[in-house]
Amino acid sequence: MGVQGTLEYLSNLLSSARRGKKKRKQIQTVAVKIRMDCEGCARKVKKVLSGVKGAKSVDIDLKQQKATVTGYNVEAKKVLKAAQSTKKKCELWPYVPYTLVAHPYVSGAYDKKAPPNMVRKVPDTATISDTAVDESYTIMFSDDNPNACSIM
Repeated sequence: MGVQGTLEYLSNLLSSARRGKKKRKQIQTVAVKIRMDCEGCARKVKKVLSGVKGAKSVDIDLKQQKATVTGYNVEAKKVLKAAQSTKKKCELWPYVPYTLVAHPYVSGAYDKKAPPNMVRKVPDTATISDTAVDESYTIMFSDDNPNACSIM
């Protein structure tokens, strides 16, 4: 290893110890669904959201009515409060890809206004419930009894 290698090793060890003491900030992303009608509205929203503490960049998607704030330690509550100060209808981004939801077509999850391949985020407790009407259809067509088909 030699003297050169030993000095290099100790230098790296000391510099990494100094870096380890500093707390690194996490980049976070907060998306907000906010009603924007024109480019002027988008500019107004972008100006307000870029003033949020810790915001590094603000992306506006006018077609999806979506504003995305990226930055260090950005809190969703602060972004939502800033968005509400524009006097526009807004909420946190409610949509997730339909592949992440157990039952994407449950009542309340499917939304016609949602972007393609997206559904509203619903709790996992929302499930499809069987009703008495559905059960009567399953009895009507039974594999156990071939004469059970009352329609034919």
